[in-house]
Amino acid sequence: MSFSTKLAEERRARLAAERLLELKQAELSAANRKLGRHARALSHEITETRAEVQTVRSENQQFKSDLTEANQKIATAERRLWQSIETFPDGFAFFDADNMMIAANQAYLSVFEGVEEVRPGIFYPRLLQVATEEGIVNTRALSAADWRAMMIDRWEAPNPDPIILRLWNNQYIKLVDERGQQGDVVSLALNITATVRYEKRLKKAQRRAESANRAKSAFLANMSHEIRTPMNGVIGMADVLADSALSEEQRLYVETIKNSGEALLVIINDVLDYSKIEADKLVLHHEPFDLERCVHEVAMLLQPAAHEKNLDMMIDYDMFLPTRFMGDPGRVRQILTNLIGNALKFTQIGHVLIRVTGICSEQSGATIHVTVEDTGIGLPQEKSDHIFGEFNQVEDAQNRAFEGTGLGLAITKRLINRMGGDIWVDSQIGRGSCFGFRVSLPIAEPPSYQNPVLPRNLRRVMIVDSQPVSSAILCKQLTALDIETLVCASAATALDRLSPPPDVIIIEQKLPGTGDKCLAQQMRELGVTAPIIALSSTPGGAMADPSRPHVNSVLQKPLSRRALFAEMEALTSDTLPQPQAALPAQPSVIGPNLRAPVARQMTLLVAEDNETNRLVFKKMVGALDISLRFAKDGIEAVAAAGEERPDLIFMDISMPKMDGTEATARIRATEPAGSHIPIVALTAHAMPEDRDALIACGLDDHMTKPLRKAVLTEMIERHRPKDTRPLIPPE
Repeated sequence: MSFSTKLAEERRARLAAERLLELKQAELSAANRKLGRHARALSHEITETRAEVQTVRSENQQFKSDLTEANQKIATAERRLWQSIETFPDGFAFFDADNMMIAANQAYLSVFEGVEEVRPGIFYPRLLQVATEEGIVNTRALSAADWRAMMIDRWEAPNPDPIILRLWNNQYIKLVDERGQQGDVVSLALNITATVRYEKRLKKAQRRAESANRAKSAFLANMSHEIRTPMNGVIGMADVLADSALSEEQRLYVETIKNSGEALLVIINDVLDYSKIEADKLVLHHEPFDLERCVHEVAMLLQPAAHEKNLDMMIDYDMFLPTRFMGDPGRVRQILTNLIGNALKFTQIGHVLIRVTGICSEQSGATIHVTVEDTGIGLPQEKSDHIFGEFNQVEDAQNRAFEGTGLGLAITKRLINRMGGDIWVDSQIGRGSCFGFRVSLPIAEPPSYQNPVLPRNLRRVMIVDSQPVSSAILCKQLTALDIETLVCASAATALDRLSPPPDVIIIEQKLPGTGDKCLAQQMRELGVTAPIIALSSTPGGAMADPSRPHVNSVLQKPLSRRALFAEMEALTSDTLPQPQAALPAQPSVIGPNLRAPVARQMTLLVAEDNETNRLVFKKMVGALDISLRFAKDGIEAVAAAGEERPDLIFMDISMPKMDGTEATARIRATEPAGSHIPIVALTAHAMPEDRDALIACGLDDHMTKPLRKAVLTEMIERHRPKDTRPLIPPE
């Protein structure tokens, strides 16, 4: 090979090497650039990682700080909690689900003072065993084993009942254990020693109070008896004397004696009722009763007092309100008597209106509103609550003349509250007062009264009454029956408006401006043939009314709508009953050897040890056709009942040798089979429970002294056998 050739090859090789070097340098530069980029990226990642690590370290540090602070707070709270628990005077302990004590305060552990074993870590069964072995707890009638078994059974219950333990030192502990959801138990040991001792003192005080209350009740009952016994003589003899021939002056004296005695009885009854209410011994007896009849009876009872003061007394009973309810009629009458009597007492001129309204409900019966409105002296508004207090009266110059205990309204309020109702008063000085009460009473079915369907020919009624309230009530009642009413306030107006003629005319007896002739007489002289009904305010004087010859009937005020509707129906019926002449004597149809049975005389036996009371009884029944025998004590009464078998026995309860209850028991024991003598108790005891006790002893009825002639006569008539003569001989 030539030199030039070799030189050319070397040159070519050198050029190839240079190109290769340049290529490798280019690749190296590219690799360096790439490495630089990776290095920068890695540097960024390292920086970010370091930042993140620093953040995590900061967070960890904060967490550790927070955790430390939380632990400190928990420790502080736990320390404070236990410090608080340690300050408790009562014991506190905590047991786990395995019945091991986790913790307890010193008050809990102090019960076991001196027993080192009792501390956190002891199990509950062992705790009970220590309590019995060391004599810490008084197991009473149970043995130690039985007591522990009872306590274990209680402990294992899902909700252990509280239990009271008595310790050796007469301390009383009430254990209250509460089981948690995981089986842990929190146990509280409450020291109730002071409470137990206080309850013992309370029971002792209660026994003393009950003893004092029984003594008070016995005292009131005895005082009632001792006062009523002589009052029976005073009022009874005054009642008998009033029926005899007396001069006006003598009659005034007798009425004064009787009224004073009645006033004393009202005071006695108020004190007895108030004492029963205060002792919470008043019992309401629920039974069916007629409210409208009840209101009317009370009004009729007080009508003489209204007539004496020339006051009008009116009743406005809601036409759409039932009359039969369930309740205590005796207490309802007492409430009405107090309110109406109070209205009459403080009213000198005008009227007293009893208004009854209500709202019926099928679910709750009826809500009844009763108001008693008067035109009396009234009272200041600021005294409205004062008068319902005990022994309270409005003291001013106007009412100093009115006597009383101040208990009537207090008793009334208590009775209404016991019935679940309330009472109020609206009043103005010089214009009158309105006392009202509201009670809810169940409706008794069936209703005793419905508005009548009057004859079709009764379309127009004239009412002649100078009292606007009275005529308004009548007008409302008649309008409800689709009857046209024509109201006239004077006799002159009535005479001018007789055309067209009314179907019925209702005239007030005390109508002014009639002159020498009563309005009914003037109407008859003018040719009026329509039935005329006179309304009389005179108690018991309806037949003595001066207009009686000219009217068809006389009705007593306050007017009963039942009596009015019944009278109108009878007077306007198509076939009016005509008076019948006396029938001729009928010939006897009894055979010659038979004699018509003659009714016998009723026989009465009265057991009464008090001579004055025997005299009062004898005078009260002196006009009756009866055979009367007295016994001075229970022994004589038993003997007389066995000898004569009287038709009726009046038995005094408080008698020497043998009292009325024992005498009644002996009479009942010796009665032949199928024979029963009615025995009525005569007693000066007026407590409600006295009657129940007497009826339970075998007596048939009960009368409280002082006796009333009318009530006594009604009682005798009630028990009169059918084969005896009438009590009042026919004229």
